[in-house]
Amino acid sequence: MNTHGHPVWLFDLDNTLHHASHEIFPAINRGMTQYIIDRLGVDVDEANRLRTGYTQRYGATLLGLVRHHRVDAADFLHVVHTFADLGSMVRAERGLARMIRGLPGRKIVLTNGPSVYAHAVLDELGIARLFERVIAIEDMQDRSGYWRAKPDAAMLRRAMRRAHVPLSDAVLVEDTRGHLKRYKRLGIRTVWITGYLPSVLNASGAKSLRSPASGRPHYVDLKIRSLKGLRGLS
Repeated sequence: MNTHGHPVWLFDLDNTLHHASHEIFPAINRGMTQYIIDRLGVDVDEANRLRTGYTQRYGATLLGLVRHHRVDAADFLHVVHTFADLGSMVRAERGLARMIRGLPGRKIVLTNGPSVYAHAVLDELGIARLFERVIAIEDMQDRSGYWRAKPDAAMLRRAMRRAHVPLSDAVLVEDTRGHLKRYKRLGIRTVWITGYLPSVLNASGAKSLRSPASGRPHYVDLKIRSLKGLRGLS
């Protein structure tokens, strides 16, 4: 993979810079489900259906709740992303700061999570100072205040213009294949990181031999298990 001289690294946060599936994702999912139960008055099955369905449809549960149920976005983001002991929940690769620091070019975090949460995680990881900016979900709204999220194409173009990043210089490092697939069409380069993807159980309860991380899709320029795999790119 050739990064054409001066790359601008766009790092996803959860399951890319840290192991969100270890504790944080399960806690966020439980919090979202309970929030939907409390605010919409539905049972747990319907709450889970809405949570997962809106994520698949819009890229983030929040967007569906705002568009279809007029949920207060700031309240939702605060409630489901606030943890009493975030430090004990964060897991990441050893030498993470050294790996990020050693990459040439600019570094930006691009996350569908809220700003306060993103900055808190980066602080816990000890890497906040290595990124020139964090583009969080609050920053993805369009001029009319319409909420957007990855993998919205117009949002990315707008965010890159604001950051003065030509799409041809951007390298997206991300665990979610759907985001990579959509954004590859815009001409950016794509890196799929798979080390934190959860294992899939087959019908017998055993781990599947063909996991979500099997193979390299055509829209992925580079597939890595660890951020160490980014070394040597120039």
